Amino acid sequence: MAILKLTPSCQDYLWGGSRLRTDFGIKSDLEPLAEAWVLSCHPDGPSYLPDGTTLADYVAAHPDALGTDCAKFEQFPILTKFIDASSNLSIQVHPSNDYALKNEHQYGKTEMWYVVDAEEGAYLYHGFKKEISKDEFAKRIEEDTLLEVLNKVPVHKGDVFFIEAGTIHAIGKGLIIAEIQQNSNSTYRVYDYGRVGKNGKKRELHIEKAVAVTNCAPAKKDDSHYPHIADCDYFTVDKLNLDGTTFNKLEGTVSEKSFLSILVLDGEGTITSNGESVSYKKGDSIFLTAGSGEYSIEGVCDALLTTIRE
Repeated sequence: MAILKLTPSCQDYLWGGSRLRTDFGIKSDLEPLAEAWVLSCHPDGPSYLPDGTTLADYVAAHPDALGTDCAKFEQFPILTKFIDASSNLSIQVHPSNDYALKNEHQYGKTEMWYVVDAEEGAYLYHGFKKEISKDEFAKRIEEDTLLEVLNKVPVHKGDVFFIEAGTIHAIGKGLIIAEIQQNSNSTYRVYDYGRVGKNGKKRELHIEKAVAVTNCAPAKKDDSHYPHIADCDYFTVDKLNLDGTTFNKLEGTVSEKSFLSILVLDGEGTITSNGESVSYKKGDSIFLTAGSGEYSIEGVCDALLTTIRE
C-alpha cells in the first residue's frame, strides 16, 4: 500500500468554530470544532486509515513506511492539524525536547503555521517586542500586563510563521491555520483571558514551567528556509500550487528516505503512485509511504508537502 488517505481525530477546545466542518469537509459532531489532527500518531488524537486502523498501528506494523531519515526519532516525528480560531487562543509556549522529555515524557514542540485564511484585521502574537528578564516576565503574568510586551503581528492569507520551542505565541481569532509540528501535545499556558472551561472553572495555567522554558528575547524573522517554506531537523515543508492551466501536474519520487505527507488546503484532483490512484479535495490528508517510488499530483490545488530530511 503506497497511498493512505487519512481520517482525523478532532478537538473541541472552547475557542473553536465550525469552519473545519463547513469549509473543509471535516466530519465531526463536536461543537465547537477547534482542531482536526489530520496526520497524527499521538495518543491524544490519532488519525485513521480507511479500514479504521490507526496510523500509529499501521506504522508499528510497517516501520519502513516512515523512511530511513526517520530513524533518528524514537516516535513518529510530526503532527499535522487544521486549526479554526473563532476566538483568541491562550498565550502559550512550548518546551524544548530536553525539558519536555524530562518533565512531560514526550517531545518538545517546534512548529510552523501556514495561514489558510484570515479575516480582515486578524492578528497573532509571536515573541516579545523587546528583550525582558525572566523576573519581568513572571511579574507581568502576575499583574496581568503581559500583552503590553508581546509582539502583535497583522496576519494575511498565505503568511508563514516558524515557531521555535521556547517562543511565546498565540493565534488570534478569525484565522484558519495549517500547523505542522513535532509530535507533541506539550503546551504551557500563561494567559487565557480569564475564560472558564466546561467545568465552570478557569483553565489551568502553567506559569512556573512557562517561565523556565521561555526565550524572553524578540522572535527573529527567519528567512533561511528558502526554497522551502519551513525547514528544520523535524520537518521540511514545501508549498504546491497547481493552477490547472500553466501548471496542472506535479511529478516526483518518494524514496526510501522519507514518507511524503500531502495536506490539501484547497482544490481537487487525483494522486497516483505505484499503480494506485485516489481522488483528493480540500481538507484531505494523504500519506505516501517511504519507498513508494514515482508519484503524480494532478488537478487544481494548494497543498503543503512535508518530508523529513537527513
